[in-house]
Order: sequence, then structure tokens, then C-alpha cells
Amino acid sequence: MNPLKSDEYPAIYTAYIETISGDIMDLLNEQVKTFPMFLAGIPEEKSEYAYAEGKWTIKEVVGHIIDTERIMAYRALRFARNDTKELIGFEPDDFVANARFNERSLKSLSDEFALVRESNVMLFRHLNDHELMRKGLASERLISVRAFMYIIAGHLNHHRNIIRERYLGE
Repeated sequence: MNPLKSDEYPAIYTAYIETISGDIMDLLNEQVKTFPMFLAGIPEEKSEYAYAEGKWTIKEVVGHIIDTERIMAYRALRFARNDTKELIGFEPDDFVANARFNERSLKSLSDEFALVRESNVMLFRHLNDHELMRKGLASERLISVRAFMYIIAGHLNHHRNIIRERYLGE
């Protein structure tokens, strides 16, 4: 697959996309294994820790990753199927506030992440080049189907780094 071009995504996603190197499908598949392994190394008693007042807990960050992946994959699906209707944005804080992630185990969230990611990998694997290059408007920004693959992987990289640095002090 050719490298992502800057005209395929809005600048707001640049920080996520810049975390990506190598083949995007390989990375998406690798993250199915490595992210649950990373989460397995976090003690359950630390999973409800927030590094500052008003910040999400580790469980809430993981839930946010899952919710965001679902939303981005849904957008990719719509555009891949040539649905030209503009898609509105979402408010991550509202999603987290209404999701009750802290009532679940970190293992439960990890398992859900793996299932969501495996499903999305299957979706992306079966899109052809023409479908991957289709674009649509999401949150008033033009974006390609292919860019969603990078955003999904980069969003996870971004939050895993935050968990390491701010929650675990690595």
C-alpha cells in the first residue's frame, strides 16, 4: 500500500499519523496482540487511577480507544460504500461519562478491544484500492477511507504513550 498523502486527511490527525511507520495493515494486526499484552501488565488496582483531577482513569482511556475505533471504522465503512452524506462529530468526554468503563475489568476491556480490532482489520483487508481512496466529510473535514486506518492505529499509539508516561511513569 502506498504511503498516506497529506490531502487524504485533515491536519488535526497529523500527530496520530506521524506515529505510524511501516505497513499499516501489519501494524493494525500487530496491535491486536501487543495492546492487550500491554494492558495485561497493568495491575487491576491501578486501572482506576487518574493522574490528575478531571482526567480519565486507565479503564476510561481504554474504553475511549475502543469507542473511537468503532466510530472511525463506521465512518470508513460509510465512505467505502460511497455514502456521500456528511457525518457529524462526537464528544469523547460525553461518551466516557456515559459508558461506565470503571465498572468493568481491564481484562474485559482488553478482550473487547481485540474483538473490535479484529473485525475492523477484516473490513479493511477486503476493501480494494478504489474503495480505500474514497473520501467523505466527517466533522466538516474531508478524509479518505485509507486515512481512517492510520488514525485508528495512531490514536492507539498516542494513548498508549500517555498511559506509559502519565499513568505508569515509564
